[in-house]
Amino acid sequence: MHSSSNMEQEAAAPEEEVNSPVSEQGVAANEAAGTGKRKSDEPREPEASGRGKRRRGAGGKKLRPGERYIPPPQKRNPGVSFSQEHYSETSYYFEGGLRKVRPYFFDFKTYCKGRWIGKSLLEVFETEFRAEPLEFYQRAAKEGRIRLNETPVEDLSVVLRNNDHLRNTVHRHEPPVVGRPLEVLVDDGEVLVVDKPASIPVHPCGRFRHNTVIFILGKEQGFSELHTVHRLDRLTSGVLLFARTLEASKKLDQLVRDRQLEKEYVCRVDGEFPEGEVTCEEPILIVSFKIGICRVDPKGKECRTVFQRLSFNGKTSVVRCLPLTGRTHQIRVHLQYLGFPISNDPIYGSSAWGPNRGKGGLVGKSNEELLRALVEEHRSQESLHLLDMQDDGIAILQQAEKSKTCEKPDVTCEPDLSKDAPQTQMPTGCTSSSATVEEVKQGYTDSNTNNSSLQESQIQSNGNLTEETDSSQKTPAVTRDSLCSECKLVRPDPTEKELIMYLHALRYKGPDFEYSTRSPDWAKEDWVEEST
Repeated sequence: MHSSSNMEQEAAAPEEEVNSPVSEQGVAANEAAGTGKRKSDEPREPEASGRGKRRRGAGGKKLRPGERYIPPPQKRNPGVSFSQEHYSETSYYFEGGLRKVRPYFFDFKTYCKGRWIGKSLLEVFETEFRAEPLEFYQRAAKEGRIRLNETPVEDLSVVLRNNDHLRNTVHRHEPPVVGRPLEVLVDDGEVLVVDKPASIPVHPCGRFRHNTVIFILGKEQGFSELHTVHRLDRLTSGVLLFARTLEASKKLDQLVRDRQLEKEYVCRVDGEFPEGEVTCEEPILIVSFKIGICRVDPKGKECRTVFQRLSFNGKTSVVRCLPLTGRTHQIRVHLQYLGFPISNDPIYGSSAWGPNRGKGGLVGKSNEELLRALVEEHRSQESLHLLDMQDDGIAILQQAEKSKTCEKPDVTCEPDLSKDAPQTQMPTGCTSSSATVEEVKQGYTDSNTNNSSLQESQIQSNGNLTEETDSSQKTPAVTRDSLCSECKLVRPDPTEKELIMYLHALRYKGPDFEYSTRSPDWAKEDWVEEST
C-alpha cells in the first residue's frame, strides 16, 4: 500500500507505552471509513418534478447546466466494528517463520479536506500525494480506480467542492510479521489479556491491517468490540490489555487517570548500566508524527521513568523499567538520553543521532536534518521497513527507496507499461492479469476463501506454527496489479532478528489484579547474542 494512494490517513498515533484508553469501536469507525461502513454510502438518486430534475438533499435547488450534484455527507455509525467482510478481504500464510498477507485490493475513502476546496484533483494529487508521479493517477483514473461521489472520474481537472466524497482503489501489500501466534493469557469476559509478539502493530495503521493484533484476534478467535486500554510499539512484545465491555473500559480508564496502574518492562541495553535505581525525568517532545520520532526537549511533556539493572554479561545489560507516565517512546528515549539505548533499537540506537547517539540530548541537528539522516541510514542498510510511520510519512521513504532499488541489479525497476512495451519479469507470486479491478477482486476473494481453513489450521492446539509443505501454498499465485509499484519490486524477507526489539512488557498491575508474561530468552542473565 502506498501513501500516495491513501486519501484517508489512519488516525492512530505512533504506537508506544501509552496510557490513553481508546475504544476499539472508535478505531473501527475510522477503519470503516475505508470499507464503506456508513449508514449510507449510496449516492442519492435525482428526484423528478414537473418543472425539471431536482436533487434530494440539495434544498430543492435546481441544478444549473454543468453543475455537479454533491450529496450531503453521511453520518458515521460509531458502533461499527470489524466484520467478516473485512476479514475476507484476503488470507495469509506462514513461510520462513513469518506471517504473510496476500496482496489485496482495498478502497480508501475520504471527504474533501478544507484545504482542497477549489483545487482540481490533479493539484491535490500533485501536492498532497507525491510518492507517485501524476501519470500514475491519470492511469488510475482511466481504469476507474478513482471515484468522486461514487462516479468514476476520468478527467482529473475536476474542481473539488465541499462535501465531495472520494474513493480510491489501491493494491495493498502488507509487510510480513513474526509468525508466532498470539497467546491469550486471560479472558474473564471483562478483560482480555494477550502476550503480543514483537513486530505486530496493535491496530490497523500505516501499511498494516490484517497483520495486526485486532484483526488477528477477530479473525482467528472471534474477539470483537475490544476497547484498547494501552498500546505497545510495533517491535515491542509482552502484556497487552483490552477491555471487553464499556463498563470495564471506563473502570480501567479511571485507574489510568488516577495513575493506579503499574507497568513493568524489561529490556537489554548497550553497555554496563549503573547499579542501583536510576530515575530519568527529562521532558519528551514528538518531533515527527509521520515517522514517529521523539527526543528529549525542554518544550516537551513531563515524564518520569525509573530504571534498575538486573544483570550485565560483559557487553550488554538487562534493565528493569518502570514508566510512571505514558509518553510516546518514553522508555526508549530516556534510555537513549542516559547513554544506554536498547541494543537493537532501529531508531534510538541509530548513528543518525550523532557520534554519541543522542546521549545527554546532544544531537547537533535540526529535526528535519535528523529525519533525513535516519531515512538515509536505513535506506543504505536496506532496512526502511524498520521505521514506524503513518501513511503520509511513507512518501519520504518511498522516494529514497526508489533511488536505491533502481541501482540494484537484482531488483526490478518500474517498466514502461505502454501497450507495446515488453513486460519485466515479475517476482514469484504475481501473475499478469488484464481483468478489471472488480473482476480481480471477486476472483481473488473466492480463491482465498477456499484456502483459509488450510492456512489457519496450521496453528496447532499447542500454539506452534507448522511450515506449509505444499510448494504451491508457499508461493501462492497472487493477482498482479499493473499499476502497483510494489508488484514490480523484489524485496528480501526481513529476518526474525530484525523484527524483534529487546523491549518487553513484563507486567501490568492494578489495585486488585496483576497480569504478567514469561521473560524472553534475551533477558536471561547468561544470554549471549549470536554473531551474524
